[in-house]
Amino acid sequence: MAVNTLTTMRDLLPILWIAGLVSLLPAAQPLNVLFIVADDLGVMDVSPYNPDTFYDTPALKSLADSGVRFTSGYAACPVCSPTRSAILTGQWPARTRNTDYFGGPNEFFGETLPENYDPLKDGKFGPRKNHPLWPAPYLGQLATSHTTLAEALKANGYTTFFAGKWHLGPEGSWPEDHGFDFNLGGHKSGGPYGKNGYFSPYGNPRLTDGPDGEHLPDRLATETSNFIAKHKNQPFLAYLSFYSVHTPLMGRADLVEKYEKRRAERGLKDVFAEEPPRKNRITQSHAIYAAMVEAMDQAIGKVLAALETNGVADNTIVIFTSDNGGLSTSEGSPTANLPYRAGKGWLYEGGIREPVIVRWPGVTPKAATSSWLVTSTDFFPTILDAAGLPMLPSQHQDGRSFVAALKKPAATNSERTLFWHYPHWGNQGGIPGAAVRRGDWKLIQWFWRKSPELFHLGDDPGEHQNLAEKNPEILADLQKVLAGFQADTKALMPDPNPNPKQPFDNW
Repeated sequence: MAVNTLTTMRDLLPILWIAGLVSLLPAAQPLNVLFIVADDLGVMDVSPYNPDTFYDTPALKSLADSGVRFTSGYAACPVCSPTRSAILTGQWPARTRNTDYFGGPNEFFGETLPENYDPLKDGKFGPRKNHPLWPAPYLGQLATSHTTLAEALKANGYTTFFAGKWHLGPEGSWPEDHGFDFNLGGHKSGGPYGKNGYFSPYGNPRLTDGPDGEHLPDRLATETSNFIAKHKNQPFLAYLSFYSVHTPLMGRADLVEKYEKRRAERGLKDVFAEEPPRKNRITQSHAIYAAMVEAMDQAIGKVLAALETNGVADNTIVIFTSDNGGLSTSEGSPTANLPYRAGKGWLYEGGIREPVIVRWPGVTPKAATSSWLVTSTDFFPTILDAAGLPMLPSQHQDGRSFVAALKKPAATNSERTLFWHYPHWGNQGGIPGAAVRRGDWKLIQWFWRKSPELFHLGDDPGEHQNLAEKNPEILADLQKVLAGFQADTKALMPDPNPNPKQPFDNW
């Protein structure tokens, strides 16, 4: 027995020796997260998606060259607050009741609709009270019943930081109320509406003023970079939510001058096409907007450099996206989304198609593209999945992890079905409606006057050919799928106005 015991121990010695060495190695560091979301930035505004864009975006080009660029990325809504809610909750805006930008007509506050809700009595309609449809009610804050992405990461030892635009409710429903340890600039406002707009003094209750003339995108990048430097030795979520490139349209003088010169050299003109009831910009030639895009890109480059400087770039997943399409039919109409139709506030592709760029060092190949369908609800489960953290399926129930596409960009999810529910009159000319995309087929079901529109995006990304009459079976099938989504989410619908005072014959 003694010989056998000694032999066994001798055989085990190499294993024990290796195990001892492994135990002395530092434990794998949790994955850091840098999540960057732009405001009102169109997919065709940035060079990774449009090499001929009027605007210079070298930092985003570099990010795309080092990771995966998704060619079918979408916002959950054609306006901002619902998309931002979807990112943080992993749920469709129809389910959370966050279906319009917060502060828009028919807003209400509280966790649930008041009993016996009366839109005429309880609603805030503004100029839209005379429309033929009363917009559906919506919840004007992020409900506290949700476990947000920030709260999920914080529960797993992450330090959480927010900088920039929040627009998810009044005081009491700000970033610090939903899981963020730090909040630099996030409050109820949808834009930098202080006296000086994008320049200090900002008049922002959650951001101290800098020196006179300090530029907001750079300030937000500086705050984010400082946070990374201070917390590089612990897992972190840095959530950089730009106010750029939302109105007011104002840019740094040096960059405006640059693009005015470029516009003149190229002989560019402002060209518009009909998109009733509005006109839709179809050329990128707005010098001030161009200055805003490039300044935001410079700020992104500053934060990416901070990852490198602080030695955490190789252990940080970086995600970049936007909250809705480019502004092309209203409020100055500063950009063009061609080949996609219309823009912010519309259910056409120009209003919902987004840049989605992800770099995960050691996992994503460089300069890769993926056709995987991705939308705002998917970031929550994807980040948990990538970080190896427990999933929360009851919370992010409408999101789907796309880690598989990060590892193998050639993978597809053509069976995925995406939904939009926007029962509101958009500031940009869009009318209430809902939409569904399955594979290359997309249905837009309008709630007033317009007939259903069915498009094949593979053949017609600009949505010019309505194929509803030629494909009645596909139309009926997608209508059934959309109705099932509305029933599942208990989607709130607009109500007929019994006494409309506007003919609305221009639609």
